[in-house]
Amino acid sequence: MASTATNSPLHVLLFPWPAFGHIGPFLQLACKLSTTGGAAIRISFLSIAGNIPRIATLLPSDHSISIIPLDLPRVPGLTDDATSTADMTPAAAELLKLAVDLTKPQVESLLRHLRPHFVFFDFAMQWLPSLAHSLGIKSLHFSIFATICTAYNIVPSRRLHGPNPSVDDLKNPPDGFPSTSSVSTIPSYQATDLLYLFKRFHNGPCVYDRVVACLEGCTAVVAKTCMELEGQYIDYVDSQFQKPFLLAGPLVPEPPSGKLEERWARWLDGFSEESVVFCSFGSETFLSDEGVKELVLGLEMTGLPFFVVLNFPKDSEGREEGEEELRRKLPEGFGERVKGRGVLHTGWVQQQHILRHKSVGCFVCHAGLSSVIEGVVAGCQLVMLPQKGDQYLNAALFARDLEIGVEVERREEDGVFGREGLCKAVRKVMTEAGEESGRRVRANHRKLKDFLMDKEVQAKFMRDFLGNLKELAIT
Repeated sequence: MASTATNSPLHVLLFPWPAFGHIGPFLQLACKLSTTGGAAIRISFLSIAGNIPRIATLLPSDHSISIIPLDLPRVPGLTDDATSTADMTPAAAELLKLAVDLTKPQVESLLRHLRPHFVFFDFAMQWLPSLAHSLGIKSLHFSIFATICTAYNIVPSRRLHGPNPSVDDLKNPPDGFPSTSSVSTIPSYQATDLLYLFKRFHNGPCVYDRVVACLEGCTAVVAKTCMELEGQYIDYVDSQFQKPFLLAGPLVPEPPSGKLEERWARWLDGFSEESVVFCSFGSETFLSDEGVKELVLGLEMTGLPFFVVLNFPKDSEGREEGEEELRRKLPEGFGERVKGRGVLHTGWVQQQHILRHKSVGCFVCHAGLSSVIEGVVAGCQLVMLPQKGDQYLNAALFARDLEIGVEVERREEDGVFGREGLCKAVRKVMTEAGEESGRRVRANHRKLKDFLMDKEVQAKFMRDFLGNLKELAIT
């Protein structure tokens, strides 16, 4: 049994899914637990060996977190150098789920040796709760997604009408979904995308089955949210699974260390305060060629300076398109027309540094939860253009429930957007703040920023969370 003596440090082990969109929030949680708990908490972090060097660069230099490498078993079709979803195609990412399943013997050996009080685990590891419980270790399913996503997609009542929901089924919320939500139905293109949750690959369980098993099997659920943001959805999910639901708070990121790269700082310095539109969709969300064209033409139409980061899927051999390929996707003459006021880039950039630059006033993004929080705390107005899965519901939460940003208008049947819609959304938050809707969005945005930047409020979330963990450890 894991020790629960009150005078011994609380030991937690964190095991995220090997994608940096998942690893990042787990690291944020680990760092905040470490800072809050001090010597009273011991933290171990488990990941695929090839990810360890990058993970180490994401931690503060004075951290006390123990990083433990895990060997990734080989499965046919998965390359020998695979370590995270960043290295592979979507098809290979399905094989990665099978490989992570095969780490079970290694994880069991580590748990027997380490004997933590808790193991925090991710969405694809439905086998972990029973393994941990057999060793007397409590398991905590840590959801990195907004709770509105769990409430809409991953609750038992979602399958009341059959094991394989149709597009029409998914256009409507599950039974009992909060009636006060802004989401009374979703467009066909979003419902079609959500079919992925119920699709089986390689005879393995679908994502829905994996996550429901995680939620039903764990000791408690941990969510990266708070009642102030998602109270109605938290209450609904709590009623569906009827087990402890612990809130870690929104895990506001610490200010980035170091300085912005000189070439970008110099370019941004040439514009007035809050005049630049920064646009990024992350490293694993991609626009179609037509989407790229409409995006950049919409930004051109705003008349504002803009900085766009676009990445593209890897091909079957793991190669990704670069700057030259991006230029080929642009409309004829575009580069010359926006020369001096438009930057287009592929690859990684210092997103938090750029968002916090005084010249940046608007963030066009895919509505990934971490990106939205980063944008708000940086003071950037939000224009959301979600592309898949949880991003659609995040956009609904922030643009409709909370009214702190706007969504780009889309065609209902296929989600296509046009340059005019993109331009309209940017102008609404950047140049039409005098209108009532614009004033309301900006006022709500300021309130949420103040809430997220209130250090005492955010510190209390983590103190309360740590106190709940200590209570759970001795039950």
